[in-house]
Amino acid sequence: MNKTELVNAIAAQANLTKVDAKAALDATIAAIANALAKGDKVALIGFGTFSVAEKSARTGINPRTKQTITIAARKAVKFKAGAELNDKVK
Repeated sequence: MNKTELVNAIAAQANLTKVDAKAALDATIAAIANALAKGDKVALIGFGTFSVAEKSARTGINPRTKQTITIAARKAVKFKAGAELNDKVK
């Protein structure tokens, strides 16, 4: 499912126009992204939890040259599915 299909599904289920559904989806995504950028955790009961994980620096190997390289530390977004979402997927 892509974003357009998701907007259409939201519009149909919530009895909204596609414009309103797109605005609601964009606002939700922006709110989640802003919270994660501040380092907060976003928990949606029944759906899952978004959080930011710290990835430490490590060494790796360039597959072309086989040289050892240093991979810089970074932050990555993690998602842990909730129990209800896991049950629906099974």
